[in-house]
Amino acid sequence: MPDSQADPLIVAISSRTLFDLEDSHALFEREGLDAYAAFQRSHEDDLLQPGIAFPLVRKLLGLNDGSPPEAPRVEVILISRNSADTGLRIFNSIAHHGLAIKRAAFSNGAPPFPYIRPFGADLFLSTHGEDVRNALAAGVAAATLLPGALLSPRAPHHRPDQLRIAFDGDAVIFGDESERVSREGGLAAFSEHERSHAGEPLSGGPFRGFLDALHRLQAAFPTGEDAPIRTALVTARSVPAHERVIRTLREWGIRLDEALFLGGRSKGPFLEAFGADIFFDDSEHNIESARGLVTAGHVPHGVANPVGTPRVG
Repeated sequence: MPDSQADPLIVAISSRTLFDLEDSHALFEREGLDAYAAFQRSHEDDLLQPGIAFPLVRKLLGLNDGSPPEAPRVEVILISRNSADTGLRIFNSIAHHGLAIKRAAFSNGAPPFPYIRPFGADLFLSTHGEDVRNALAAGVAAATLLPGALLSPRAPHHRPDQLRIAFDGDAVIFGDESERVSREGGLAAFSEHERSHAGEPLSGGPFRGFLDALHRLQAAFPTGEDAPIRTALVTARSVPAHERVIRTLREWGIRLDEALFLGGRSKGPFLEAFGADIFFDDSEHNIESARGLVTAGHVPHGVANPVGTPRVG
């Protein structure tokens, strides 16, 4: 069983990723804060419908089954631009759905990202691109989730009893130095660079810390196909650029259950086949390929995401 003394995996999420608040957000943008606040107060007993991250959160909290309440394996923390007053509807909905979310920060319109690090979050998920960029700049793994239709839990390859997380490699798990070589010199330069540096570990990317924390949690459970957590690397790399990736993960002492080296093939169908509950990638093109099939988080980091570029959408 997992070590009850180990630090929990901590995931911070925004209210718009947990619940469907798009109508309320549209009202805010159309009529302003006062109209939004009045609407939330008058509807605080109306339950909110699940948002794009709701199934992921339920699976994360499900990993606490069998652990003592005072020592959870996973904590989910709500980080919201609502006020505590307008957030009452959110907490009513959390209670209705039976989600064990005990900690929250309501910033009343101010950027909430400064509270992410004090909570010790390993990951931050939000619909607000600026908050995500600021979290990444502060050293916290973060991704932008776009509101959209929930994927069916009965979809092919979906495992209701298993959390499946997929990662891109360069500029997500790893640094973006190899991707910079590719953009500046093309595929031939990239292949030669990776071949000549095959024995040199890649630097860590923005999700290195989250991967470490997830690996510690994963390693505490029994291994095998029925383990409660399964991970995958889904990368555009192909042979021979695979070797440096494998040696880097070996150097880090990290186990990924599956690795897909796609050689530039579209990632969406492979992610659907894996049954990913969430996929993280720095490329807007790859996010568009994936988001209709799995929940996809855009990581606005590295050479593919210069400051000032618009978010996916």
